[in-house]
Amino acid sequence: MIRVEEAEKIIQSQLRNFGTETIPFESSLGRVLAEEIKADRDFPPFNRPTVDGIAIRYESFKKNIRTYKIKATQAAGETPLNISEENECIEIMTGAALHDELDTVIRYEDLDIKNGAAEIKLETIAKGQNIHTKGKDKKQGDAVAAANQIVTPALISIAASVGKTKLLAKKLPRVIIISSGNELVEVDKTPSPYQIRCSNNYTIKALLQTHGISADMVHIPDEPEITKQQINKSLQNYDVILISGGVSMGKFDYVPQALRALSVKELFHKVQQRPGKPLWFGVHDNGVPVFAFPGNPVSAFMCMVRYFFPWLEASLGIASKQNMYAALNVDFNFAPSLQYFLQVKLNMNDKAQLLATPITGNGSGDFANLIDADAFIELPLEKNNFMKGEVYRVWPFKTLFRILI
Repeated sequence: MIRVEEAEKIIQSQLRNFGTETIPFESSLGRVLAEEIKADRDFPPFNRPTVDGIAIRYESFKKNIRTYKIKATQAAGETPLNISEENECIEIMTGAALHDELDTVIRYEDLDIKNGAAEIKLETIAKGQNIHTKGKDKKQGDAVAAANQIVTPALISIAASVGKTKLLAKKLPRVIIISSGNELVEVDKTPSPYQIRCSNNYTIKALLQTHGISADMVHIPDEPEITKQQINKSLQNYDVILISGGVSMGKFDYVPQALRALSVKELFHKVQQRPGKPLWFGVHDNGVPVFAFPGNPVSAFMCMVRYFFPWLEASLGIASKQNMYAALNVDFNFAPSLQYFLQVKLNMNDKAQLLATPITGNGSGDFANLIDADAFIELPLEKNNFMKGEVYRVWPFKTLFRILI
């Protein structure tokens, strides 16, 4: 049995590259950008006023001209208009293209306009005021978005602005979820008094959807040959295999022996943690990684959050996220010498401190508490008594649903 840190290191040593594909930019939300996006022209592409008002030549104001004849009115999108006399101005709207010979804009609030003339009420103005100058944000050819980031609505806006109708994105892995156990029946069936409905596979599938992955699912009985056949088939047709159940020490836990028979190299089995101690991880000769989670619902859920998603994001090249920490809001005791992933509710106090309040349940099979919890807080195995105010790393999972595609 290995420590959590060692399990993490082993899993992170087995990153995979799933390739890239070109997709329409409007369908790219939540995907990982695989290319740098560059400006196709200067941004902004022309000098433009940031307020509604009038445009003048600054030199005329220096000559003590305060009242200007409005030569014309220009809206956004129209050809830039110029003046012919220094006491003239152009009434201009926010975002319109400013003529190169007009260098200062005065907002309506600082004007008196009547009888086709605009009087400036200010004693002083600054040359170039209220103008967003051409190329101030980006020059043509400058990078406007770096690769290896999740496509957000803001990034889609950037792509649209530079006319990037197709984006190069990281391919998502083909994933299959294999659940096992004779005690499980489908959700639309009525279980016997000694059976339960499948839930782990649907939970894992839903978690994958938060990262845009639509996984296939298959359920197998506790039969060694069927277990071996299904895993073998999956190894040939998928990039990642996620198994729920069948990895503990029971007489009917056939998954580890099937994996060994199929040349899936076991890199570790069992981690000093609760929940999720029986976690199994290995890699086939063809490079396909296999994550075999315990059958207990909270165990599988925690292992997805703690191990699988960090591996997936690293494989997709997503820039490392900053670790999140929270302070315990109450004292907590945990006797076994295991790294404990405690379900907690997170909230911020008036001192901008993130606090974690434990939500205790009845072990790794008690999944009802997951509805109320926001995260797991990782408590080190070297301690048994954890005091209010002590700070530990947290693994949020409700924030996963930021992507939901």
